[in-house]
Amino acid sequence: MRDIKLEPSASLRGRAIDPNESHTQISYTILPAATMAEKIIRDPVHDVIALRLERPVEALLFRLINAAEFQRLRRVRQLGFAGLAYPGADHSRYSHSLGVMETGRKMIEQLRRSFAIDEQEETICLCACLLHDLGHGPFSHVFERVSGFDHEELTRGIVEDSSSQVHQVLAAHEAGLPARVAAFMAGTGLRTFLCDILSSQLDADRLDYLLRDNLMTGSRYGDYDLTWLLHALTIDEGSGRLAVTWKGVSAVEAYLQSRFHMYRNVYFHKVVRSAEGMVKLALQRARRLAVQERLPWPRRDDVVYKSLLGQRLSTAEFTDLDDVSMLHCFKLWTTADDAPLAALCNGLLYRKLFKTIDLTPVEAGDVGGFVAAAEAAVAKAGGDPAYDLFYDEPKDTQYQTDYPGHDGAAGDILVRTADGGQTTFAALSPLMQALGRQLMFRRLHVNAAYASVVLQTLGRPPRAVELHKKGAL
Repeated sequence: MRDIKLEPSASLRGRAIDPNESHTQISYTILPAATMAEKIIRDPVHDVIALRLERPVEALLFRLINAAEFQRLRRVRQLGFAGLAYPGADHSRYSHSLGVMETGRKMIEQLRRSFAIDEQEETICLCACLLHDLGHGPFSHVFERVSGFDHEELTRGIVEDSSSQVHQVLAAHEAGLPARVAAFMAGTGLRTFLCDILSSQLDADRLDYLLRDNLMTGSRYGDYDLTWLLHALTIDEGSGRLAVTWKGVSAVEAYLQSRFHMYRNVYFHKVVRSAEGMVKLALQRARRLAVQERLPWPRRDDVVYKSLLGQRLSTAEFTDLDDVSMLHCFKLWTTADDAPLAALCNGLLYRKLFKTIDLTPVEAGDVGGFVAAAEAAVAKAGGDPAYDLFYDEPKDTQYQTDYPGHDGAAGDILVRTADGGQTTFAALSPLMQALGRQLMFRRLHVNAAYASVVLQTLGRPPRAVELHKKGAL
């Protein structure tokens, strides 16, 4: 059956229809199906993401979605090994990137009600929102720290590489578009509200991942009122930057509180951090063996092997590097001759994770002594301190007020007051003093075989020592 659209004939448009008028007197014009071409994506967060292909920017976004480099994101988990703590957290960076694009569209739609927005600049912003995670490797930030890759640099490199499908799609739309999108991602030039949509305290990235991670983990800590927050968006006409009206202050507070609770209960969950630390140790061990030419798998020309050594990858090679290829290596390494690598990979694949000892109550100056004592105890018991324990203290800041290349105010949220004036959210909200501080903890993660020995050696640090009980989540 062909698609049709019924529309009243020109003689009837713009006037009310008399309910007593015979319906047989109303004529309709059948518009061609081509004028209605639409692609629908059903999303668990945003429900319907609709792309009307007769609109150039939406047709461009759809072609980018089908590019090989973007499709690769289906095979990169958004939260790495968080599924070991939250079984539903297996969503991908593909779905998140679609959500960032849709959130960016909603933000621009709201702002367009009151401000004129250049169509070309909008196109650049939405392309950047969609493509912002192209450079993420397997297990995301953990892999990045071991390999030395910078996912933002890799993303821009893919966009500017003439051999990539993403570049070719952008260039087919407009010759200079790849360079303009890459420059926009890098944050060069004057910072505007469109830059804030891509990267700021209220960017489309954060607005999507909090709701998505909250939904998929089932944690219920990260929910906030996105609809009202979007409704409160405006543009500060003095600086040209994204702002919220005073009516949106409570919605922003709820959003920032949700970030705090998601970090505390999901991203910094002891099981999640234990798994991430073990992934880092496994990759470091594999890299050490590769450098010594003692890593039997993968082959020397394999993308995993090259990435472990920090070798430069072509776009085609990077497109082949994902969670699947890395997990395949983990499976093979479970039977490796190297005991530390085999133990770490077995622990990750079969959820035999390190136990957690909470050192948060210990004075900062005393932590080094506790860690040294734990390392000595593991070594005495026959373990390897380099691979059987690690110390964990976060460095993430929940409310960052400056960004590289910009003045300190660039990272703050601007608020338009009821009298038309401007202030910063940090100056206005009583929550900022608390939320601006780093969510701090100090933990020691120890191979289960040596956890009891370490506890006996350390005694009980002031107020609390927490040890995962056998079988506990």
